[in-house]
This record gives sequence, structure tokens and C-alpha cells, in this order.
Amino acid sequence: MAAVVLMAWNDTQIEGATRNLHVVVLAAGGSARLGQPKQLVRVHGRPLVHLVVDRAVSLAGHAVTVVLGAHAKEIAPCLRSSSASIVINREWEQGIASSIRTGIASVGAGCSAVMILLADQLAVTADDLKRLAAAWGGETKTIATAVYNGTFGVPAIFPEWCFSELMQLRGDSGAKVLLQRHRDRLLHVQMPNAAMDLDTPEDLELVLPPP
Repeated sequence: MAAVVLMAWNDTQIEGATRNLHVVVLAAGGSARLGQPKQLVRVHGRPLVHLVVDRAVSLAGHAVTVVLGAHAKEIAPCLRSSSASIVINREWEQGIASSIRTGIASVGAGCSAVMILLADQLAVTADDLKRLAAAWGGETKTIATAVYNGTFGVPAIFPEWCFSELMQLRGDSGAKVLLQRHRDRLLHVQMPNAAMDLDTPEDLELVLPPP
């Protein structure tokens, strides 16, 4: 399917696309390469996890679940005022697949699709998420995926028929496995902001202003 660039949307489009959409924010990693919990790095005066979750909430309201694991006791208080729900992945050391399974298992029976978002995608804006949802438009046969740096990945919206396959992921196999498997059912949405994440001290230098 050809790539789509959606420049504008309206409230009706967003309401229709998010009616049974749930956002799962993956925030369980141990930040080994960074050397400190990336979820707690302050960006624009707020912990990164709060900033990313707030953007998800602006799209889906109460239909947001944050998957915590490493450093959960330190991170959870940052979300005390958020309308998002928190679930704990006690198997986070097994890899990102365990967090995806935890998130999918937590969504309600009325959920018809899940948007997967990484907690360290600090440059992805609320408008980016709304644009992805509006482009998808509730099309249950289609997976909507962000396109950046010549590839595709999350944020991505997976309809209910993907849930069983997401639950079968293991180890460090992330959601991109499904995107590659179902390339003929992808809706591409250009999202350059999704290319920026926070993994290393060098990445941190780009995020934080100089002293």
C-alpha cells in the first residue's frame, strides 16, 4: 500500500478512529546503555515518561496503559496525576516482547485496536499520534505504521486480529516482526519525529541543554 501523508484532520475523524482504540506505552526497560532510568530523564521540565504518556492521553483519554518494569517504584509516582492505567511487567528482563504481551493482555474486551508507543520516543508529538489515528481511520483490516529513516515501525496501530500474534512474541522481538510479516496490509504514515529515541549518553546530550 502506498505511503500516506495526512496533513490535516478534524475532530470527527479522531473521534471515529479512537472510539475503540487503546494506547499501550512501553516503559519497562532497564536503560542499561544509558546508565540511568530514561523514563525519569527530565525533558521540558518533566520526566520523559510523563511527557510521552500525556501525549498519548491527549489522543485516547483514559484508554491508555503504561507498562512499567525496571525502576517501577520510582517511575509510577510520576504518573500519579495521569488518567492512564499502569500495569507491571515482572518479566521485563526477558525483553520487549514480554512488555508487549503484558500490555495486550491488559486491554479491555471492547478494544478493537491497540497503538503501541515507546516511552523514549520523545520527539513524537500529540499531533503525530492524532495524524496516525486519523490516517488509520478505524480500518480493521489495516495496520497503520509510522515511516521514518527509510523504514517503518512504532508508533503503529494493530487491529484486534493482530493481538494473538503479538501475544506470541518472545525475547527482544518487537512489534516490527508483525509489520514485516504483514507488509501487504500496512498503511504508511510519514513521521520523521519517530526516528529520535533515547538509548545512550550521546542521545542524552542531544536532548538536554548544555550546562
